[in-house]
Amino acid sequence: MKQVELSATSRLVGRAATTREGLLAAAREVFTASGFAEASIAEVVAGAGASVGSLYHHFGGKAELYLALFEDYQQRQEARAAASVRSARAAGESDALALFVCGSRAYLDGCWVERDLARLFLAGGGPPGFELVARRRYREWTARNATLLKNGPDDGVEPWGDALVLVLTTVISEAGHEVAVCEDERAACRLAGDVLALIIKIGSP
Repeated sequence: MKQVELSATSRLVGRAATTREGLLAAAREVFTASGFAEASIAEVVAGAGASVGSLYHHFGGKAELYLALFEDYQQRQEARAAASVRSARAAGESDALALFVCGSRAYLDGCWVERDLARLFLAGGGPPGFELVARRRYREWTARNATLLKNGPDDGVEPWGDALVLVLTTVISEAGHEVAVCEDERAACRLAGDVLALIIKIGSP
């Protein structure tokens, strides 16, 4: 009996996850096409093949759905950067600046691959409280970069102070915005490469 109950529970959890993913996918299409203010909940649920009730059950409303889309995007960006840094470390790379550049390259690649979302969040006009959420994410990103860069070149000068970490994080953030609005992939790659070359120049002793 317990096995049957567990199986039924697993199916329910699976359906709930599928519904949530479908709503997020539909929200992505609607929000990126119309922006937050003009987006219609009816369009989202129709695109997901779901009900209004299911949307409110999973997210609570349009604002929460937008924020969930933002959080999912940020998590994928973090995962891209972290995977790139792990791969570089596994290959024997230990230089803090080189690892930062690896993670930043993956982040910029993600800005191009998911440029629809990058452009959406760049445009602003999200729900009330979105700016605070975005700022919190930015501070967390800066803190991770500070941790990564704390083992800078041992040349008698501390190159990775808080101000420089903030500047480098801001440069990559702004570059991501510009990458997302490039006309084509070649231009995006060229811009990303130029920015990373500048980062290396700034960070070289």
